[in-house]
Amino acid sequence: MSRARHPLLQLRKLPPSYGRLVTPLVLSIFMSGIVSAVVTVKGLGLGPGFLTNWLSAWFASCLIAFPSLMLILPIVRRIVSTIVEPSAR
Repeated sequence: MSRARHPLLQLRKLPPSYGRLVTPLVLSIFMSGIVSAVVTVKGLGLGPGFLTNWLSAWFASCLIAFPSLMLILPIVRRIVSTIVEPSAR
């Protein structure tokens, strides 16, 4: 028995070479969302304006997070390579 798939799930996947761009993009979206939510709760509490304030902070954070991540990722990779043994392939 075959189930019908949602049309959005049938989108073509990007080629593997895009992984180097998509990974930091998705990571920056999640991390900036989490961090901005924590800071917004700490600063303003979970009041009536939380969602509006958080979404505004999240948008601003995303504008900074992705380019920052792209700039520091090579440095982080070098640091990690000095700390972690390479995998045996």
